Amino acid sequence: MPTSSKPPSKAVAKPRAAAKPSAKVKRAAKASPSATPFLRFYHSESLRAKTLTVLTTLEKAKDSKPHRDALADVVVELTDSGLEYYFMRPLKLAKAGFITEQSANLGLGAVKRVFGSVIRNIIGRMDSPQLLSVCGSIRELMT
Repeated sequence: MPTSSKPPSKAVAKPRAAAKPSAKVKRAAKASPSATPFLRFYHSESLRAKTLTVLTTLEKAKDSKPHRDALADVVVELTDSGLEYYFMRPLKLAKAGFITEQSANLGLGAVKRVFGSVIRNIIGRMDSPQLLSVCGSIRELMT
């Protein structure tokens, strides 16, 4: 019987297809946002107070459109705080080095300016129901 000089091939394990969630699980995930994975970040007490003040003012206003700028400012500040928490904080904790941190700061500064402009432009065009929806989403993230 002839022998091969090749080593026998190892069987490659195929990943199992994930079971599809039942309709009951899907409904539970939709009904309860806390049933799904999430990440949160911590921000200052003053930003939290400012956020709650703007949300309450906007939600109680007969016409929320005059408060678009204040809401946009809060969204920009929350975004900046989140970027700082999720990106710069871990970079500093990793002790990546001064040059790396400065490069990251420079890049994030550009991102924040562009993103802030986009946020202000979008929120500045929203009507009252849309603004209230944004408020509701922020409140949901805060719980």
